[in-house]
Amino acid sequence: MTTARRIVVVGHGIAGVTAADQLRAEGYDGELTLVGDEPRAAYSRPALSKALLRDSDELTAHELPPSTHDATELRGVAAVGLDPVARTVLLDDGQRLSYDGLVLATGCRARRLGGPDQGTTEITLRTLDDAWRLRAGVATRPDVVVVGGGPLGMEIASSCLDHGCAVTLVSQGPPLRAQLGPHLSGLFLAASRSRGLRVVETGGARLEGDAGTTRVVLADGTRLEAGLVVTAVGDLPNVEWLAGSGLLTDGVLLADAWGRVRPGIVTAGDVATVPTPLGLRRVPLWSSAIDQGRAAATALLRADAPRPEHRPYFWTEQFGLSLKAVGHLPFAGAPELVDGDPAEDRHVLRWDGDGAGPAAAAINVRIPIPRLRRLCEPVVTA
Repeated sequence: MTTARRIVVVGHGIAGVTAADQLRAEGYDGELTLVGDEPRAAYSRPALSKALLRDSDELTAHELPPSTHDATELRGVAAVGLDPVARTVLLDDGQRLSYDGLVLATGCRARRLGGPDQGTTEITLRTLDDAWRLRAGVATRPDVVVVGGGPLGMEIASSCLDHGCAVTLVSQGPPLRAQLGPHLSGLFLAASRSRGLRVVETGGARLEGDAGTTRVVLADGTRLEAGLVVTAVGDLPNVEWLAGSGLLTDGVLLADAWGRVRPGIVTAGDVATVPTPLGLRRVPLWSSAIDQGRAAATALLRADAPRPEHRPYFWTEQFGLSLKAVGHLPFAGAPELVDGDPAEDRHVLRWDGDGAGPAAAAINVRIPIPRLRRLCEPVVTA
């Protein structure tokens, strides 16, 4: 067990909070400080594009149960520098926090298409404030253009349709194909079109604006005008504050399977690039941030921490379909039908997988996650 008496967790999203809770669960009783740049307690980011946006009367779906870490929380302040030799974290209010152990969980931010000098207005959805802004924006039922055909863009488009908006989705290739694979992508594309979503595929898109109007310009020059433009074109890991720390490799925060960056420093969540069956990559999923937070905290305290076995879990609700999926996305090839009837959009599927291992998905089926995970166990033949 480590002899650390001062541990600092930078980032108070779900990865940072989970790491802090796990430190206490592992028996750590020393000084614990949790730093976050938002002025509020941690909240559920998946709820922002699901219940909180979809349900007009739902105002508390984002709230999380009380934490158990009993840490000193510094909210509304951001880390702006790190000195691993002196073991200090510099905050934007001038404070310097000393540490014996450090958890890096600064997450990511939304990538934007427009810039501050382009005269464009775009809404992204990453923070709770973003969600309130988007809820207010769709209340008047404007025509909406959503740029981005990933899970977040599709969830936003679905919710805007539910609010009575006419919605156009701009996607680089078929929506969800890059994230879920061709089979699941096809299911959601058919469901979205049946509910009135207009899908425009393009090689790229940019924003332009004048006189208070924002337009989406497609690769072929076509201009789409709307009362509301929402972009969901990926994210950027928050690593800039680590420049000069010596922890970045070509601008990337690399860690091992436990989240260890170097002795006394671990990382977890959207900011971390870790080994997966598909190579080194970030895994920006809610469930993975929780798993990584637990593993990193344990590894920070214990040299003999067991090797974690992360099997990503993903879920989405959009266009009348509910999907639960376990395994490394995207899922390639044709799946095996395990249960249910695809004609009724209620079924369970399994992929044998290639180098990424088996995967399973349930569409509109109530199934316990442990059972879905068991479907991903390798098939043993005599």
